[in-house]
Amino acid sequence: MITAKGLYKRYRKTVAVDRLTFDVRPGVVTGFLGPNGSGKSTTMRLMLGLDHGEGETLFDGAKFTDLRRPMDKVGTLLEAKPFHPTRSARNHLRMLASANGVTDKRVDEVMELVGLGTVKKKKPKGYSLGMAQRLGLAQALLGDPRILLLDEPTNGLDPHGIHWMRDMLKHLAAEGRTIFVSSHLLSEMQLMSDELVVVGRGKMIFNGDVDRFVREFTQSTVIVRSPTAEGFVPALETAGAEVTKGAEGELVVSGLEIGAVGHLAFTEGVELSELSTRSASLEEAFMSATGSSEEFVAAEPPAAPATEKTDGADHA
Repeated sequence: MITAKGLYKRYRKTVAVDRLTFDVRPGVVTGFLGPNGSGKSTTMRLMLGLDHGEGETLFDGAKFTDLRRPMDKVGTLLEAKPFHPTRSARNHLRMLASANGVTDKRVDEVMELVGLGTVKKKKPKGYSLGMAQRLGLAQALLGDPRILLLDEPTNGLDPHGIHWMRDMLKHLAAEGRTIFVSSHLLSEMQLMSDELVVVGRGKMIFNGDVDRFVREFTQSTVIVRSPTAEGFVPALETAGAEVTKGAEGELVVSGLEIGAVGHLAFTEGVELSELSTRSASLEEAFMSATGSSEEFVAAEPPAAPATEKTDGADHA
């Protein structure tokens, strides 16, 4: 269990982390989301005692800095390439293992686990970003910890690597471990995460179940297909629904639950060829929840110039 209480960090006049309090439960993957500049990396550094600030974080009741052998309790990945430039990948892990009482056998186990067994004698300075992420995860897993804190672990991975990372973290969570992971890949986080901590400008926006986050910050719609769809619109609007027409002629209904739409169709004698619910995505919920917290807002791209049409052949 991770318990964070009142985490606070200020850089001169800028508050980077503003009194964040949350729990991360074992047995699930908890995603840590927020726009760029929202304080996610600073929060993780505060949790581990790597930044000076206020508040405290307890890992199974103890501060990270008070753990005698922290690698056995908490595995971390905060940067992709914190490696010695002349040491091989295996020797890099052996050095860390020796300082924490971990055997060479475990070093080889984790290198095989993350898919680097065939390149363990190479120097990490020649690794791609994706390979460096795998080595970082191997480092986090060295002590076989019950808690993992991972900052953007899928950064630089190809689609196969992302799929592997997702399955790996869900497997570790299923073993009862506590997984706290940040990422900007929202479609991947929707597949990976069970719970969320969402922040914006250092403030807490949401802490809870993924499905509840999507429901709270978006609105599900009901899809209606009917040979007499146009004639059904007035009855839907009278019942309080908002109705728009979809790209393929279907009715997109908001403001009424699917059961109410179905009952209304029955009472109005409307033939239905489809009645379904379209749920919003995590990305849509994230954009809705954090839009006002976005720090770096780019200008809209200029509109494409209109193309002039001419009759006949072009003339040089």
